[in-house]
Amino acid sequence: MRTQTLRRRMLAPLGALAVATLALTACGAGGSGNESAGDKDTVSFALQVGTGPNWILPISSPDKMATHNSAIKATMWPRLFEYNGVDGEMGWDEKASAAKSYEFSDDQKTITITLNDLDWSDGEPVTSRDVEFWFNLVRFNGEKTGGYSAGLMPDNVTEFTTIDDKTFSLTMDKVYNEEFLLGNQLSLIYPMPQHVWDKTSADGEVGDLDRDAEGATQVLDYLFSEAEDMKTYATNDLWKTVAGPYTVKSWSDSGQVELTANKKYTGEDKPSIANVTFMPFTSADAEMNVVRSGDVDYGYVTSSQLTNEKQFTDLGYSIEPWAGWSITYMPYNFANPEKGAFYKQLYVRQALQHAIDQETISEVVWHGAATPDYGPIPQTADSNGLSDVQKNNPYPFDLKAAEKLFTDNGWEKDADGNLSCVDAGTDAGQCGEGIAAGEKAEIVVTTQNGSQETDNMMAEIQSSLGKIGVAMTIDSKPLDTVLTQAQECKTGSACTWELVFFGTAGSWYFPPYATGERVFAKDTKWNAGQYDNPEAEELVQAMAFSTDPEIAKKYSEFLATDLPVMWMPNPVYQVSVVRDGLDIAHQDPGASFLPQRWSWTD
Repeated sequence: MRTQTLRRRMLAPLGALAVATLALTACGAGGSGNESAGDKDTVSFALQVGTGPNWILPISSPDKMATHNSAIKATMWPRLFEYNGVDGEMGWDEKASAAKSYEFSDDQKTITITLNDLDWSDGEPVTSRDVEFWFNLVRFNGEKTGGYSAGLMPDNVTEFTTIDDKTFSLTMDKVYNEEFLLGNQLSLIYPMPQHVWDKTSADGEVGDLDRDAEGATQVLDYLFSEAEDMKTYATNDLWKTVAGPYTVKSWSDSGQVELTANKKYTGEDKPSIANVTFMPFTSADAEMNVVRSGDVDYGYVTSSQLTNEKQFTDLGYSIEPWAGWSITYMPYNFANPEKGAFYKQLYVRQALQHAIDQETISEVVWHGAATPDYGPIPQTADSNGLSDVQKNNPYPFDLKAAEKLFTDNGWEKDADGNLSCVDAGTDAGQCGEGIAAGEKAEIVVTTQNGSQETDNMMAEIQSSLGKIGVAMTIDSKPLDTVLTQAQECKTGSACTWELVFFGTAGSWYFPPYATGERVFAKDTKWNAGQYDNPEAEELVQAMAFSTDPEIAKKYSEFLATDLPVMWMPNPVYQVSVVRDGLDIAHQDPGASFLPQRWSWTD
């Protein structure tokens, strides 16, 4: 039996804190105070601004893949392999997983997995059939699911073999990098209650409908339709069958979620605190007002409040920044019918990147609670995959260099200082394919609202771009709306967005192995801007198969220089405030909550 060795230590202290202060604007709370805060059977947790949980089914549609949704549903339906950093290192968390052990065949193409002794809350055991159910629904409906990447899980499984109720094997189409297979592929799988969910209507008969394409499609369509109805999450019989340490007690339309301990839970990861309330907010000011009133046990403050730490410690809180194994970026919409050609020009992306002063933004706007981020490999922890090119920033802040890239390629400033294409064409020194004479250098950024730091960061970028002659329009919206808009070009809706920002708490959180097959590969749902470069594609795919450590560095270097997205400062997930006496263990760099590990110590 092979032992698990995939572990990465996460150490990401805050940088030096700047002393600038920022004016905050109140927007009103989306949640309400928790009257029983401090109750030893209860803990209240403040969710990030604009992140009301809105999805419960373990299989997500592309626009419901936010980390808070995944973190909450994983408390009810444990993943086959749970990876997190709650022990201070990214690694396999056996207690939180449905899998108990695994063994590779001699040719490394077949993995045999034995399940933990978990039961569903209705008393039925969690079996191999429940894993097969997830596998069938996704393999027949991959295009509908947010985590799908063509050619990878489950397309790369050539045979699912049930050995007995608790043991099954997966035979892969080729030998994979073991880190990638375990940490990035098998961690996508959730055993789901086949004996309850394998039907096509509320009063339909449960069968083996998932075992053919037509039936699997009808079943997933039914489950998706039920999952759209948030107001029934606490009452719908479907969602009452869980195998994890918690179940839903209430779930409001605004996204306030109350979980209560699953009294039928048979695993080893038992909760210490029976009731957990997740509270949504529409602004950081509103959330901090609730913290100041003492009505939240585990919340956050804006990074600007790091200079006012005593204000919160005097109220009985400790401050614990939550660093993430993540990257932050803004996708360019290469598929936009009007502006895609503009963003396809590498010199344009290079110029825009040169205008992002990541170091100053990280230190001044985020008060040290963000780190510069120059490529696809997280830079908040040591990593063998981080190339020197990415680490040393191939496009440092340089407004003269940014403007010169435009003027060297057929653009001129007018009397008002705005750049326009004056030499259309595709030869060297011309504006490039698809850019007409007279086209202005104008961009629109759709960004999540509710964060003063994000607002100030966008204002800083807008100012820098204006100095080189690029006019930037800022369109602020709630996070869930931004995530939905980012998928519009792929869902047949209007394809009008140009850049989208959803990274106030980091844009993308990785499993242990920081690959890009779900973000930058050609046919993946979260390649929102539809970036397509054959050389990048080759490196993305090689990351899944090769054990050569140089592959990750080549991938890091290429994407850092080709700029599939605009790289942005990477904020911590949040600057947490934790009520004295509440032990939250180590905050997971992967942004999982795992409230079953929280406990009151006095």
